[in-house]
Amino acid sequence: MKHAVIVAHPNVDSFTLTMARAYGEAVAAAGGRAELRDLYRLGFDPRLADGEIPRATGFAPGDDVRAERAAIGDADVFVLVYPLWFNSPPAMLKGYIDRVFGMGFGFGPGHGGIEPLLKGRRLVSITSSGAPRDWVVSTGAWDAMRKLFDEHFAAVCGLSVVEHLHFGEIMPGITAEAVAARADEVRALVRARFSA
Repeated sequence: MKHAVIVAHPNVDSFTLTMARAYGEAVAAAGGRAELRDLYRLGFDPRLADGEIPRATGFAPGDDVRAERAAIGDADVFVLVYPLWFNSPPAMLKGYIDRVFGMGFGFGPGHGGIEPLLKGRRLVSITSSGAPRDWVVSTGAWDAMRKLFDEHFAAVCGLSVVEHLHFGEIMPGITAEAVAARADEVRALVRARFSA
């Protein structure tokens, strides 16, 4: 089973990248394959170009989008790993979703609208924030993010949402022990959901 681990954080030593690596290690330990797509190190351009917008006159994905689609097109599971900034995903990840999972990959033209193209595949999200998880939930930010990002994205593409694991109170100066404990939670998620 192939997992495309799509991670968005500018700091290579961040909590976010550490969780993405832990996920990939757990997938390998379970006999699967993880393809890490570190968007900042790849230099991915999140800006949708005018020529990439579907129109009656045609459109074409950029070379970088075609390369990403080739790298993750055979994934069984798409894993989004990112911090919450202003209670939403970073622009880098949002742009990646817009460009890579758009027309011709995540969905295509169908009878009376669009047709999901990734049916039978799964979605996992792993997020973090400086705010406590209870605060994210009580302010409505959790429900809004889940509805607009996880559920809508999954529905448009035909993905099944497996889990959204969120870590609150992730602040500068977090101890190595606390990071290791959270990484163990990520590994446990993989074992629980994807071990044979």
